[in-house]
Amino acid sequence: MKNVNMDINKTNPSPLRGAGAEIIIIDYGAGNIQSVKFALKRLGYDAVLSHDVKEILAADKIIFPGVGEASSAMEKLKATGLDTVIPKLKQPVLGICLGMQLMCNSSEERHTEGLGIFNVDVVKFSKLVKVPQIGWNQLTELKSDLFKNIREKEYMYLVHSYYAPLCKETIAVTHYEFDYSSALRRDNFYGVQFHPEKSSKAGEQLLLNFLNM
Repeated sequence: MKNVNMDINKTNPSPLRGAGAEIIIIDYGAGNIQSVKFALKRLGYDAVLSHDVKEILAADKIIFPGVGEASSAMEKLKATGLDTVIPKLKQPVLGICLGMQLMCNSSEERHTEGLGIFNVDVVKFSKLVKVPQIGWNQLTELKSDLFKNIREKEYMYLVHSYYAPLCKETIAVTHYEFDYSSALRRDNFYGVQFHPEKSSKAGEQLLLNFLNM
């Protein structure tokens, strides 16, 4: 792992903080933001935490993470106007965990209306399985350059009680009770249910793939 990171640092100089920064992590008060920033730092990239619309619009890449409850997270987006900004972004956007779920049409969690980027509704696992799903699980049916150099049946780390069913925008599948979408794509928007920042070498590869788009 150490040698891989050293090679990455040599070929990808870190952007400076400020207007026009290459990578923005949307900071809207949801958890998991700092761990994503630290993961990018290990890859040799500096990211800016921001909820400023001008900074977000000027970014080359945008990461939309999140851990927590859907309705309160959506209220935070609305308070800053980001609920109308995010769906109109033209640069590559990566939603992580709750971020991906908020990019869907809706969530069953407190009947929350989503951003409507992915045409699927998020629902809760049944009582037949342990909820939340916590731990490592496999990805199959990988269909995007987001998974370049990531092998079929690779393991990623997940923590979630709600999921996106399979749909036409599914680009990776995970099985827990049944098959569901562990990754989605529509145009420049990508979403992953798992936590790449907590998924060791495979997660780092996915983040690098996104940054290299």
